[in-house]
Amino acid sequence: MLICIAAGNEGYAVLEGEDGQIASNMDLSIGDPANLEEGIAVGSVHKENPHTYGVSFFSSRGPTADGRLKPDLVAPGERILSAAHDAPTGASKVDELYVEMSGTSQATPHVSGLLAGFLSVRREFIGYPNRVKKILLDNCTNLERDPYIQGRGMRTS
Repeated sequence: MLICIAAGNEGYAVLEGEDGQIASNMDLSIGDPANLEEGIAVGSVHKENPHTYGVSFFSSRGPTADGRLKPDLVAPGERILSAAHDAPTGASKVDELYVEMSGTSQATPHVSGLLAGFLSVRREFIGYPNRVKKILLDNCTNLERDPYIQGRGMRTS
């Protein structure tokens, strides 16, 4: 079984300081369950210009509390068109049926869908999650960002 886990949206916080509020990037913000070694933790990246804008400001960052590299990779997670959970009965207009959302929970389905497609074609890898994870991570595009923020890089397809 392959487990894709949203890395979390705790990568940015506004802290109260002596002189007022302080905007801060939050390292060590990868928590349970995204810090599981066996899981594939997915961070968020800008969907159209990831090389320019990089990893989403909100995407949780590593390392894990015990020093491991997480997230494992990033995928598009900003302004992703998604089904509206509160669409009215009988809705037919696009703006009633869909909504743009951002977060690592929007990025994770890109990776799980990619892996489902891979396993449907390469069935010999079913039952070998560590091999599949290695193939996935070895084929990411490096965004030239800190590996504790981008993991191994980006996967979009």
